[in-house]
Amino acid sequence: MPVAGRSAAAGGGGGRMVLGGGAGAGPGAEDAVVMELAAGDGEDSVVTVNCPDQAGLGCDLCRTILEFGLRITRGADVSTDGQWCYVIFWVVPRSQSINIRWSSLKNRLMSMCPSSYNIPFYHDINPPGPPQFYLLKLFSDDRKGLLHDVTHILSDLELLIQRVKVSTTPDGRVVNLFFITDGMELLHTKERQEETCSMLIDTLGPSVSCEILSAEGFQQGFSSLPPTISEELFTLELDDCESSSGSLSAEMKKVQKASIKFDNSLSPAHTLLQIICVDQKGLIYDMLRTLKDCNIKVTYGRFWSDKKGFREVDLFIKQADGKKVIDSEKQDALQSRMRSEMLHPLRVMIVNRGPDTELLVANPVELSGKGRPRVFYDATLALKALGICIFSAEIGRQTASERQWEVYRFLLEDSKEFPLSNSLTNRNHVVDRVRKTLMGCFN
Repeated sequence: MPVAGRSAAAGGGGGRMVLGGGAGAGPGAEDAVVMELAAGDGEDSVVTVNCPDQAGLGCDLCRTILEFGLRITRGADVSTDGQWCYVIFWVVPRSQSINIRWSSLKNRLMSMCPSSYNIPFYHDINPPGPPQFYLLKLFSDDRKGLLHDVTHILSDLELLIQRVKVSTTPDGRVVNLFFITDGMELLHTKERQEETCSMLIDTLGPSVSCEILSAEGFQQGFSSLPPTISEELFTLELDDCESSSGSLSAEMKKVQKASIKFDNSLSPAHTLLQIICVDQKGLIYDMLRTLKDCNIKVTYGRFWSDKKGFREVDLFIKQADGKKVIDSEKQDALQSRMRSEMLHPLRVMIVNRGPDTELLVANPVELSGKGRPRVFYDATLALKALGICIFSAEIGRQTASERQWEVYRFLLEDSKEFPLSNSLTNRNHVVDRVRKTLMGCFN
C-alpha cells in the first residue's frame, strides 16, 4: 500500500521549499519523490521516495544521491512490504561549492521508480540504452588544478567524463580532449551544448574556447595493467596495506574496525543484521550495493550517526528465497564480504609507468554494471590540493579476482617542488590524500 502524507512530518516544515508532494502519493501520481529543501546552510534537506519496490532500489537511490554531490547525514530509513517501499534520506551538499540541481535530481529519482512512475523525458532511462559519447574540445591557458575545475563544472551539469587527453601547444596553451556522456541525454541539442560551453567560459575565463562534437566512433579502449601491478592493486587488503605502496596513515587505520552481527531471535521471518563502524563517504551505498549483489533483500532498515563519527545500522534481511540467514557458513561469507566492501571499497596506489609516475584508483563494479559515483571528481580534487598537474587520465574496466573493476589512471607530472619519481614519502602522501578525499575526509 502507498504511504501517503508522511513527508511533511519528516522534514519539520519551517519555511522549507518543497518539490513534489500533494494530497497523497497514490499509483500514477507524479510525487513519488518529495524533497523538502533546507531553509539555511548547514541544515538537512529531506528526500522522500514512496513508490513500488524492486530489487536493489535502495542501492540505486543512494548511488544517484552520491552522484549529485550530496552526503547522507544523520541517517536514512527504509521500509518495504515487498511490493511498496518508503525511503527517507537526510542529506546536505558535500561542500558549498557544489551546485545541486534539485529538480534534476528529483526527475532522476522519479525515473528509477518502477512501473507506474514513468516520466516522459526520462522514458528511456529504465532500462538504459548504450551511452552516446561526445568529444569536448577545450582550449585554455595551462595552470594547476585545471582538470578538476573542468570536472567540477561538468559534474554540476551532469556530464560524466570517460577519458581525458591533455597536450600542450608550443605557445603554452593546453588542449584538453574530454570524452563524455550526458546524464540528461540532451547533449545532442544545440541548447545543451551552448549551456555547457557558456558555463565553462564564464567560470574559467574568456581565454577559454570550447567545442562539442559527436564521438560515434569512440571506443572506450583500455590497456590492461601489468600482471604484477594488477595483482597488488586488486588483491590489496587492509591487513596488507602496511607493506604496500598504498600504506595507510594512522588516521585512516581507524576505519578498519567494524562490528557485524546476526540475530535470528527477534523476528520469525527476518534476520537482524547489526553493524557499527566509522562513518565515511558512500558507506550506506556500499552496504546496500553489497547486499544487492549478494541477493539479500532488505525489508526494513535504519541508519543513524552518533556525534563521535560512528554509524549504527539495523537491517532486517532475508535471502532471495524468502528465508532467514541461519546457516553459519553463509553468515561468515556475508560478514566477510560486507567488511571488505565497507572498509576497503577503493584501492589507491602509485606505480612507475616507464620514466613517468602513475596514480591508480580502482573500485568494484556492481553486478548491474554501474560504477561508483564521483571517483574522478574526488581524485582530481585531491591532486589539485597537492598542486600536482595531470598529464593524462583515462577510465576503463578490468576483470580480476573474479569480478569487474573500474580503474582510473592518472599520469602525473613531476616537479622540483614536489618530486614523485624518487621520493617514497611524497608518493605515500599522495596516496593518503587521495584515499582520504575519496572517503570523505576533505569534502
